[in-house]
Amino acid sequence: MTGTWQLVRLALRRDRWLLPLWVVGLALFVIGIGSSFKSLYADQASLESFAASMSNPSLSAFYGPIFAVNLGGITAWRSSLVLIISALAVGLTVIRHTRAEEEQGRRELLGSTVVGRQAGLTAATAIALGASTVLGALVALGLTAMGFGAAGSLALGLEYAVAGWLFTAVAAVAAQLTQSARAARWITILVLGVSFLLRVVGDAGGDQNSPLSWISPIGLLQRLRPYGDERWWVLPIVVALAVAIAAAAYALSARRDLDAGIIATRPGPARAGRGLRSPLGLAWRLQCGNVLGWSVGFIVLGLVLGGAADSAQSAVEENAQLADALRRIGGDLTISDLFIGALFAIMGIIAAAQGVQLVLRARAEESAGRAEPVLAAAVGRNRWLGGHTLMAYAGPLVSMVAAGLFTGLAYGAATGDVGGQVPRILGAALVQIPASWFTVSIAVALVGLLPRLSGLAWGFVVAFLLLGQLGAVLQLSQWALDVSPFTHLPKLPGGDVTVTPLVWLLALAVALTAAGMAGFRRRDVG
Repeated sequence: MTGTWQLVRLALRRDRWLLPLWVVGLALFVIGIGSSFKSLYADQASLESFAASMSNPSLSAFYGPIFAVNLGGITAWRSSLVLIISALAVGLTVIRHTRAEEEQGRRELLGSTVVGRQAGLTAATAIALGASTVLGALVALGLTAMGFGAAGSLALGLEYAVAGWLFTAVAAVAAQLTQSARAARWITILVLGVSFLLRVVGDAGGDQNSPLSWISPIGLLQRLRPYGDERWWVLPIVVALAVAIAAAAYALSARRDLDAGIIATRPGPARAGRGLRSPLGLAWRLQCGNVLGWSVGFIVLGLVLGGAADSAQSAVEENAQLADALRRIGGDLTISDLFIGALFAIMGIIAAAQGVQLVLRARAEESAGRAEPVLAAAVGRNRWLGGHTLMAYAGPLVSMVAAGLFTGLAYGAATGDVGGQVPRILGAALVQIPASWFTVSIAVALVGLLPRLSGLAWGFVVAFLLLGQLGAVLQLSQWALDVSPFTHLPKLPGGDVTVTPLVWLLALAVALTAAGMAGFRRRDVG
């Protein structure tokens, strides 16, 4: 463990802006949600009316059940997506300071000094654990100061903190399994995605005790039930699981060689195929796993939630009060259309995240020194970056087509109208593409013009997600909501199609992409 403290200081210096940004930002969003609900619902009757209007299978699938009909319970329910974001953030932080450091060769240089073998893993784990704990403490203190109840606020804060501890351990294991930081991120995202999907399927049926929700770490933590007869015994179970996984990470770290993974890297062929004779072919070879993996995830999510849309419609039709409340929200839109539209609003941002990840792969290739030998040959800069950019635009398109097609098939099969539902739901999925491409173009512009700040593209993705999901709850001004490109999209399926915002978003995406390509052509590589 020699040198752990020095590595902690180094990592904190590198993350001196990013770490406080997401920790404090997420805490303020949760506190802001609580403040908004406190101002909107002054008495218990209004809270019960709101909870009744939100207690349907579609919203339960997104956010989980409402366990307590009070200000704290509604706040915990509505901010459940922050739980996913914080778990992902700590996981990526661990990989950034472990596997990514080894992949870049910096860990080997540090290892040649007086630094213990486990110092790097311990430093990264300590930072992620500390960030999760601070997030939980800020949430607990903030909500307690607002008068939400100390016990419930502590439970909600511990829910966020323990989720961070668990996915710190998951990412630590992922960093030992593979030689690639990208693959380690995929393993962490896969575990988080499966956990979320299990909770979605379990809660979509309206059963608060569904076995699928209980075996999901995310679902299990939500069963802590902050502000509603807290089940404190849930916490030791998840903490014990986190400790066991972290112990496995240390055991695996002790067994492997530096810069190697437990899973051996498969050697490539001796000669390159024809597909690698162009920059686009190289980009496809590097990114095909990403595109296919995201597409499979969207297909599964579309099949699951497409079927849930019909059950949501049936459940609402049996509840006259709930149906009336949702008609006031959605106007002439059916309940299933509201559900599918809300689903695609989130999936469009997820697709944008996929595109950003594909663009930043180009920056990673450049930083690792693998782009320079390619550009030293007869390969122009625009052709090289253009290949990665084309993949970044194709990835979200393929994913949203898959999501729209399979959601339409599942919903059409449930309603007995496959031919009528597939085209309209596919159109609702495709309408998200201009906003996703605009987000991708921001990443391209950063890579080309401000490569050292290219990581800020993730900040835009998170900001657009939070504005879309929490902006209305926080009662933000319309100009603030309009910052997100997804705010300007037509409300499909069921709504009217307006072409003007789509054209503007596409034009801005083209302009930002052109600026990024021009900047990359003129700047130094590295």
